[in-house]
Amino acid sequence: MNLAFQQIVRNATGADALFHIEDIQSLWSGYGKVMRYGLKGCEPETVVIKHVKLPDQSHHPRGWNTDLSHQRKIKSYQVEINWYRDWSHACDEHCRVPRCFALESDDDEFLMVLEDLDASGFPRRMDTVSMAEMQVCLRWLAYFHASFMDQAPTGLWEAGTYWHLGTRPDELKMLKDGALKSAAAKIDGLLKTARYQTFVHGDAKLANFCFSEQGDEVAAVDFQYVGGGCGMKDVAYFIGSCLYEADCERYEAELLEYYFYQLGDALKVHRSSVNINAVEQEWRALYPVAWTDFHRFVKGWSPGHWKIHGYSERIAREVLTQLNASGS
Repeated sequence: MNLAFQQIVRNATGADALFHIEDIQSLWSGYGKVMRYGLKGCEPETVVIKHVKLPDQSHHPRGWNTDLSHQRKIKSYQVEINWYRDWSHACDEHCRVPRCFALESDDDEFLMVLEDLDASGFPRRMDTVSMAEMQVCLRWLAYFHASFMDQAPTGLWEAGTYWHLGTRPDELKMLKDGALKSAAAKIDGLLKTARYQTFVHGDAKLANFCFSEQGDEVAAVDFQYVGGGCGMKDVAYFIGSCLYEADCERYEAELLEYYFYQLGDALKVHRSSVNINAVEQEWRALYPVAWTDFHRFVKGWSPGHWKIHGYSERIAREVLTQLNASGS
């Protein structure tokens, strides 16, 4: 970090000094790092710093080095800053997110100084999860969706998720599945025109959930693709990030039942006038549509990806058949 950014961290936290502890991870395509820093002379004792420095030339692991890709990433970091500045305060203990201490950006750098969730009781990251641990994440999503039901995503992505069709023309062009390609706009339209809209996290994979020591609570990170949308986009993507083909089908009904039960509770907590039965009726029908929307992206982006399996293909075919039958 440059000296000016180091001063911003000290001013925001009241620290006398700061020191680098570790690099937590590099950002996608070499756009910077997420780091843990120690602080002297203040509370908290540590912070997590997301430092984005735009490269001269990106090196995408799958070869998508286009100006469109670069501009999408720049916008995603600005969206994340807007999220922490304008919206994150609306998340309570039911959908925990990091506290933000400072935000800064200039022409080619972004700085986010965030609460260290490890130090705050969320030190565990999971590669595989039990049903109970999946339910903890689905509860987080339910309360997150309830918190922003029917709100306009000002300053965020108009349509959240990193695979949104409007931001992925290159991947659509590469898609070899002709029927899915032809229906892509219709599928996107069904999700965008749903009566019930909320904010979606946009990248709600298992890796972006931080678990408590006992595994009974979670917080979420990485809000680059938060924006408007049907909550099923998060739910389908999350379930797909946790389960292989057979289990996607085996546990679909149970997981959706749990999510909608939690969503109903969350809407009551928020004293929402939204009718949970109406939301559930609409969103249940859109779950396979949301699954197919992500499947469309993956087949164009990485045709050999492990998520392209029989369950996803069957769901997509059923959605396409329904679209054809309805004349949509």
